[in-house]
Amino acid sequence: MIAIIDYGMGNLRSVQKGFEKIGSEAIITDDPKVVLRAERIVLPGVGAFRDCMHNLEQGGFVEPILKVINEGRPFLGICVGMQLLFTDSVEFGLYSGLNVIPGHVLRFPDQMTVAGEKLKVPQMGWNQLCFTRRPPAFNGIDDGSNVYFVHSYYVKPDDSSVVATTTDYGIEFCSSIWKDNVVATQFHPEKSQAIGLQILKNFAELK
Repeated sequence: MIAIIDYGMGNLRSVQKGFEKIGSEAIITDDPKVVLRAERIVLPGVGAFRDCMHNLEQGGFVEPILKVINEGRPFLGICVGMQLLFTDSVEFGLYSGLNVIPGHVLRFPDQMTVAGEKLKVPQMGWNQLCFTRRPPAFNGIDDGSNVYFVHSYYVKPDDSSVVATTTDYGIEFCSSIWKDNVVATQFHPEKSQAIGLQILKNFAELK
């Protein structure tokens, strides 16, 4: 069973439909006990880090998330769901995260330019992946593949060895991470067409 955590801050139905398209059953749940029983867990996220973390705490999800990760079950974080795995975020202040991955969530710098043109923040649209490591969840994905982003903040791991891909948007930033049973993406696989569906399929088939 794949459990998609419903803590009031994710594009849940789109993620569920992505799994449906590749023939995998995924349930949306707001029950921490269901998360504890799941074989695979997905933490999506849309909105402010502070509010997402607050809702995780209020919903009783923090301990179950840490437990299933520590037990080695496949875990996928998406967008803010990736950022929440880090130590803290500077969005609207300084707020603590789950600290599964030591590191920080930072805002894109102001006045970023490419070829003299100012880049907009948030980054919204398609951009390329550059592999530094290839987790099993990315099998069959070519270097330079385009995926869909919507974000103003990016993660900076303390240990660069967890970085799976980088992407260039004014600066080179970490666009996905992989550590043991945890894989997480700043981009949205569920919005990334065939490439994203391949990642969801790979995740659904992880042992």
